[in-house]
Amino acid sequence: MNRKQGKVFVWPICTRIIHWIIALSFIASFVSSLNKTYLHYHVAFGWIFGVMLIYRIIWGFVGPRYATFDTFKLDLKDLQWYFKEKVINRWRKIPAGHNPASSWYTLIVLFFGSFIVISGLLLYGVQEGSGIFAFLNKEHYVHMITLFDVHLYLSYFLGIWACIHIIGVLIEQFYHKTNMVFAMITGYKKAEGKDSNISKFSNIVSYIFILVTFSIFIYIVVTYDNIVTRSIFSPVDFEQEHKTYYTDCGDCHKTYPPFMLPKRSWERIMHNLDNHFGEEITEANISKQARISILNFLTNNCAEQSSNKIAFKLINSLDKNEAPKSITKTYYWRKAHENIDPAVFKSKEVEDRANCWACHEGFENGIFDNDKISIPTK
Repeated sequence: MNRKQGKVFVWPICTRIIHWIIALSFIASFVSSLNKTYLHYHVAFGWIFGVMLIYRIIWGFVGPRYATFDTFKLDLKDLQWYFKEKVINRWRKIPAGHNPASSWYTLIVLFFGSFIVISGLLLYGVQEGSGIFAFLNKEHYVHMITLFDVHLYLSYFLGIWACIHIIGVLIEQFYHKTNMVFAMITGYKKAEGKDSNISKFSNIVSYIFILVTFSIFIYIVVTYDNIVTRSIFSPVDFEQEHKTYYTDCGDCHKTYPPFMLPKRSWERIMHNLDNHFGEEITEANISKQARISILNFLTNNCAEQSSNKIAFKLINSLDKNEAPKSITKTYYWRKAHENIDPAVFKSKEVEDRANCWACHEGFENGIFDNDKISIPTK
């Protein structure tokens, strides 16, 4: 017997919660990806999305009536008739469970959503050198651009399908008057069929899964250095790494991480110290022996020798023989900073485009984490 006349109880509360967590975590992941300083939150929301997809796949085999895959309507003829009937019969009856369109949409979310999560974890490891796949950075960093494109376009693809799904639900709600918007809120659909039931054990397991998922989210957000976000790029003490570079060059300006420029740039800079950005550096300032030592250190740790994303993207942005004397003269730097108001670089906190320390926390130790960027107000 149905609990409400004329309606079928289709979605238990745990199923509804999972549905909304999947939807909202995808939206939150998408929005947080639009600002690189929110990368930490992007990762956290991505983990929620991924864990919930795993739950939904398991639910598709062991869940209650209407949630399992064997109730999905996947025949293409049924899908064709579904859209045809929507046009010719405004007041048609709707199935209690998934209709052909929502059946296919659910599989699209699970399939492409899984690839989005996997590509995201791989990208986080390969490009950022962070997370559970951070060990892949050293050997596979050259694939970071390909992984980024795969992750990006899959996300947009699923985002488009999500918009199509929402439009379909709104058509059902306001044109066909099926109250579809409220089905995933109340759990009831205006349809014919038997009410769905869920065992006490399945209910408990579902809530444990939900609790664990939110615990993972809080763990990632609250603890910056954890197993799913930890970076292989440790802060570098350049005074310990090469004291001569740190002291001799650091007498006039802060020292830059060597991977910020290619080998040919460092050679150009060190071989032309008589005109070093308008200053003459003599042997009284830096001895000949010190110059050789500094040059060897810089070229041995230059962009070509690093798996850091800054180094790789910088090299890829340069022409074959291009040897910029400053990273601010490169296309990569201009592209990365194109949305920053020029007035910021003239502010008291920054004063100069080469003052990377003003915005990048940990820059002096070779750290370029996106979520450690703090742009001063003008």
